[in-house]
Amino acid sequence: MSGPALLLSLTLAAPLAGDGSTSWPVFRGDPALTGVAAGTVPAAPALRWTFQAAKGIVSSPVVEREAPGGPVLVVGCDDGLVYALDATTGTKRWTFPTGDVIEAPPLIANGSVFIGSSDGRFHALDLATGALRWTRETGDKILGGANALTVAGEERVVVGSYDSNLYCFAAADGAERWRYSTGNFVNGTPAVLGERIVFGGCDAVLHVVSASDGSALAQIELGNDAHVAGSVALAGERVYLGHYGNAFVCVDLGTKQTRWSLTDPKQPFFSSPALAHGKVYFGGRNKKLHCCDAESGELLWSFPTRRKVDGSPIAVGDAIVFGAADGRLYVLDASSGEERWSHDLGADLGGSLAVADGWIYAAALDGRVVGFGTPASQGSASVPREGTR
Repeated sequence: MSGPALLLSLTLAAPLAGDGSTSWPVFRGDPALTGVAAGTVPAAPALRWTFQAAKGIVSSPVVEREAPGGPVLVVGCDDGLVYALDATTGTKRWTFPTGDVIEAPPLIANGSVFIGSSDGRFHALDLATGALRWTRETGDKILGGANALTVAGEERVVVGSYDSNLYCFAAADGAERWRYSTGNFVNGTPAVLGERIVFGGCDAVLHVVSASDGSALAQIELGNDAHVAGSVALAGERVYLGHYGNAFVCVDLGTKQTRWSLTDPKQPFFSSPALAHGKVYFGGRNKKLHCCDAESGELLWSFPTRRKVDGSPIAVGDAIVFGAADGRLYVLDASSGEERWSHDLGADLGGSLAVADGWIYAAALDGRVVGFGTPASQGSASVPREGTR
């Protein structure tokens, strides 16, 4: 099958957060990894609950609002456990032991949680109970998240590994459908849009792969030292990403050329971008969150933080939400970059946030997971609820 027929048969399995879903089931919210959440966030979010894990958390949380038993948050931890928490109260629902550190963000799709760990294993768990459905082994650690798609009626997941391969598994039983080999580690979550799967890696190449059979559609050289540690965002023919070569770039898939580049004299870009309002928002190790015109690359504003910004911003309504290594959560005006609200957690936010149904969720290197929402009683201070291990 090829051409228009293939495009019609290939659909996205996970809901698009930017298209109205109030969930955040995949890293960056939707399969194209655009970093856009539906709805709005409160003008002054209140800390509604805190959960304390046994060790630090680098993994980024995901949230399914329509889960059995009510909204659920899932995140990995350095203690080797996958945690499922009630997204409204922070109460623990279940844990699953992987046997090694988990830095990868989970994926929630088709009633399952898909997640990899540093021992190279990739697991499918039952969303409601945490029971193991299947496990597959790769040749090295898995630090990036998985993504979901459907090809010819079959639900599949794709995930990268430090063994330099991108894997495609059947979601139902883990049967390997194909693997695509690169020249070095695959770090981030692969982005999916139509027939294309797009990702970068430590080989300094932007890879464009067929979602149906794993064949190479394009391999675009990014330049010396342009190792990609984060994930890309897709918008039509445009790919937006940062890399180790101290640049954030927009690549045109049609011409296979870099359309524009924002460079820093000293620092690389690990943060994955958010695409909204005709703009691209991304953090840098230069201690700033940046906003550029998505078409021209013109720098429109930068917001300074106290430490690096490896976490990825989320566009929600007319606001930009992000966390930084200075331990602070920020909400900025998307147009001007002016600060609307911030909260000091006092611990490095090593991963990225989740925004779902007006809630802001974050995990920190001290093992805390927190949920911010509308104050429990408008006009009075809310009392944070403490989750249990």
